[in-house]
Amino acid sequence: VQLQASGGGLVQPGGSLRLSCFGSGLSVEYWSIGWFRQAPGKGREVVSCMDASGRFTHYADSVKGRFTISRDTAKNTVHLQMNSLEPEDTAVYYCARTKPPPYCTRDGDWGQGTQVTVSS
Repeated sequence: VQLQASGGGLVQPGGSLRLSCFGSGLSVEYWSIGWFRQAPGKGREVVSCMDASGRFTHYADSVKGRFTISRDTAKNTVHLQMNSLEPEDTAVYYCARTKPPPYCTRDGDWGQGTQVTVSS
């Protein structure tokens, strides 16, 4: 059972990226799923999470209004749309099962991360 993050890359400030989290051996519609990030020299922090119903979400204050979490149950994938990216968003992004919002604490194994670099 693994959640695999992808979609990272290099983007200029103000740009956008969409990350994807694919559930391998896990159906995303039955679990709360969250996005986390770890910037160089810092601890891992929660970015956003969505509950199993898909109706309730939570966002870190630093990304509210810029990031949107969503899911595509047909593709067993949870997305993180990131707009108006800032250099401070540079980090490795991970997805994992979580407790439901607003808690969003990790409740499963880490999958592979994806690097997001925001730089001109």
